[in-house]
Amino acid sequence: MTPARQAIGRAIATAGGAGYSPIAPGTCGTAVTVPLAWALASAGMPLYLGITAAVTFVGIWAAAVADESWGTHDSGRIVIDEVAGYLVTMALVDRSDAWTLGIGFVVFRAFDMIKPPPVRMIDEKMPGGWGVVLDDVAAGVMGAAVMWGLAHWGALAALPR
Repeated sequence: MTPARQAIGRAIATAGGAGYSPIAPGTCGTAVTVPLAWALASAGMPLYLGITAAVTFVGIWAAAVADESWGTHDSGRIVIDEVAGYLVTMALVDRSDAWTLGIGFVVFRAFDMIKPPPVRMIDEKMPGGWGVVLDDVAAGVMGAAVMWGLAHWGALAALPR
């Protein structure tokens, strides 16, 4: 593997370095995604989903490259999976609202840390970067369902402004 490929893979996998945080790198990886989700608030659904898919597939490649270069599996430094997962969590709700972005952050981090079935199984059963990223995407799908429910039943609209 060329040094350039390693450097690019590591930069993407760590979400521009957020994964190097000595404290809670996954949380930091999610935090750096909040402004991206907010910036995409006015993007139509096709564009938002296209960007989310691109982050996911580039993240799968980058996670595999980073793990191979570090000699690890699912290194804590890899946080592009949190980026993809949070974007999935926020897909069905208003991303221009700070409260909604914050609640989505908490909901996604909870699913990512708890890893309810089938989230944990995805990481364990899928090879390389696929398992690293797709378990967080699965957590993101669960988060999206919760966020949609909160929006659908008016819980997000009831928050103080």
